[in-house]
Amino acid sequence: MPIVQIEMLSGRTLEQKREMVKEVTETLVKTIKCRPEAVKIIIREMEKQNYAENGKLYMELP
Repeated sequence: MPIVQIEMLSGRTLEQKREMVKEVTETLVKTIKCRPEAVKIIIREMEKQNYAENGKLYMELP
């Protein structure tokens, strides 16, 4: 049973997430030959104030 964890900044629409999990599932089914119902996906969203890059909070980057 593949378990995929996706971490991303918040802000995507429900439709974007639906499409993403559909595509990720289809890719795993195709590449590792598993059943779609075996694929588990965890989406973790974080606020821009909780992510930093190059010593700066993401929300403060240009």
